[in-house]
Amino acid sequence: MIALSRSLGQRYALVVVAVIFFCLLIAAGLRSAPSVMMLPMESELGWGRGVVSFAAAVGIFLYGLAGPFAAALMERIGLRRTLLAALALMAASTGLSVMMTQPWQMVLTWGVFSGIGSGAVQTVLGATIVNRWFKTNRGLMMGLMSASSATGMLIFLPVLAALAQSGGWRPVAMAVAIACAALVPLVWLLVPERPKSIGQVRFGADPDDVPPVSPAAQGNFIAHTLGTLKRAAGTRTFWYLFATFFVCGFTTNGLVGTHLIAFCGDMGIPEVKAAGLLALMGVFDLIGTTLSGWLTDRFDPRKLLGIYYAVRGLSLIYLPFSGFSGVSLTIFAILYGLDWIATVPPTLRLSNEAFGDRSGPLVFGWIVAGHQVGAASAAFLGGLLREMQGDYQLAFMIAGMTGIIAACISLLIDTRRPAFEPEPQVI
Repeated sequence: MIALSRSLGQRYALVVVAVIFFCLLIAAGLRSAPSVMMLPMESELGWGRGVVSFAAAVGIFLYGLAGPFAAALMERIGLRRTLLAALALMAASTGLSVMMTQPWQMVLTWGVFSGIGSGAVQTVLGATIVNRWFKTNRGLMMGLMSASSATGMLIFLPVLAALAQSGGWRPVAMAVAIACAALVPLVWLLVPERPKSIGQVRFGADPDDVPPVSPAAQGNFIAHTLGTLKRAAGTRTFWYLFATFFVCGFTTNGLVGTHLIAFCGDMGIPEVKAAGLLALMGVFDLIGTTLSGWLTDRFDPRKLLGIYYAVRGLSLIYLPFSGFSGVSLTIFAILYGLDWIATVPPTLRLSNEAFGDRSGPLVFGWIVAGHQVGAASAAFLGGLLREMQGDYQLAFMIAGMTGIIAACISLLIDTRRPAFEPEPQVI
């Protein structure tokens, strides 16, 4: 690691980004796996979609709730230790799930344990890496890492869908477990704690650069995490960002990520073909989110969010009336895919502007928790409405309207005045 860092200099930050990109990619694959396991479980185990939706909702909820605590824990005991423990928990929980025979066991493995583990391997991890390793190009790097979730769909879903179609849900669980376990040695060998651990400074920084130090590095990290939430919750900016990111989760991995394959199944489209649709979205989101990071470094992030949420809302309203032809689904995949996670870079920039480089990533962790609360709500509501009404039309219409509302809220965000009192510089 040290020898490689000497030859690359500040560019070693790109090696770290590459490893974290793969970690985020695998975590995205884990969280999307229940969508391809739903129909095989319904067939083999007799579990209704409500059961699988509930387990997925628990996992998504804990995935978000664990985020801010994981961000603080990374400062308190170290990023490497936190990340390695999370990957091990993800591998163990999904691997053990192949033996489950009762619904509560799925809630425990795919809900509780995998939710907590993957909660440390999500957007807040990307935000921590960006703030810790980069002085410049933050929007672009955050866009690239956010796009890893799309790439996770691109790589995993067609493969997992093929495994589910040929061998049932158990090969899907094993594939995810093996992928999580394979990342442990990669993180151990290539990801140092911070730039100074290998004698480097942040990318784009001067040799005498002193990065900000989070207060969570000392004292009780739980008390600091909750205290930061209390301070942030006293600002209007936090609630605007929380509300828009709630809608972001509601309209992406909560509804579309969990139920689109089942929705396509209701319309006579096979699982592998439906997973290919999600993969196509992943291709365009990889483009759209990376471009969003570039745009975030140059334009007003509030206006970008307004455009992203409006396009997403209109796309979701369009889908139930599209006829599900090849052409209409391709149009949906392109429009929806381009801004699947494009909201992340501008939201992180607004969080850092409002709450500072030291507290911004932790506050962003709580904002991401709102994202996952929205996702959990949509995962559960989608399954509930499907069982009550026999179709997903109302669920997608509701999601589309929330996107329009979020577009309006985005334009109200004001970060010109500091949301927190200025923090003393730690030297």
